[in-house]
Amino acid sequence: MLSTMEVIYIFLIAGEMTIGIWGNGFIALVNCTRWLRRRDISVIDIILVILAISRICLLCVISLDGFILLLSPDIYANSELTNIVDAVWTFSNHSSICFTSCLSIFYLLKIANISHPFFLWLKLKINRVILGMFLMSFLTCIIISVSLNEDFWDPFKVNHKENITWEFKVSKIPSAFKLVILNLGAIVPFVLCLISVLLLLFSLFRHTRQMKLYATGSGDPSTEAHTRAIKTVMIFLLLFIIYYAVSLVVTSSFLIPHGKLVVMFGGVVVGIFPSSHSFILIMGNSKLRGAFLKVLRIVKGFHKRRKPFVP
Repeated sequence: MLSTMEVIYIFLIAGEMTIGIWGNGFIALVNCTRWLRRRDISVIDIILVILAISRICLLCVISLDGFILLLSPDIYANSELTNIVDAVWTFSNHSSICFTSCLSIFYLLKIANISHPFFLWLKLKINRVILGMFLMSFLTCIIISVSLNEDFWDPFKVNHKENITWEFKVSKIPSAFKLVILNLGAIVPFVLCLISVLLLLFSLFRHTRQMKLYATGSGDPSTEAHTRAIKTVMIFLLLFIIYYAVSLVVTSSFLIPHGKLVVMFGGVVVGIFPSSHSFILIMGNSKLRGAFLKVLRIVKGFHKRRKPFVP
């Protein structure tokens, strides 16, 4: 019998998975449809599609892990299934962080106004730089996920057999330790993303301050647009930092007392970023925003047609 807290947890992760799959699926669908129609797709569109797919996988793994945790915890005794879940989690988590880093660097090079020679050179080579980072990130994710194979971790294996419980998980410590070490491997793209976002914020703040000095009125559209962009970037930065920090805590939960509560709370918090960021991307991209508003108009019109006539 599930407790009230566990029922709420299941509803929350199911809701996050539904919202996240809808938002990220919309991003992938719009970009793929555009490519099929025009036979032309940019590097940034490719990154958006792969990022959306990786986040859909991540949300599915988080939800699956949550359902198994509450409904059938004995499945964790199956080491093969655990290894598969760990590998998919690590690949999708690293992919999400790496491609988010590529995306933030792209926006930095595209939007920021920095006069440093190295930055100007990167700006001229933006497509090559982003494509190179994309390929390196993808290969790194594959290598790290493959290294989750049990044969690679023979020195950490424990040969004893015992029932797995949340109070005594000695047999899971190697797996938790392995995941913590591997997830720390994402710290490089995480730091790169932080640096690029902070530089973008610095550029936006400086440009906004200059615009306010020369603005003709308090309601200048350009100044307001920059202010909205700053708020959006700050929200993204906060969500991204929380996501990375909590994901590390969740992967080390087997080493923490009351690990079940940690996983439940962490799973809900971790799911917020890949679910909500998709809509931040949709609203910040003119092509995606236009397609999204068009869908809303179609849904609204359909709803009006189905509304019963009341004399």
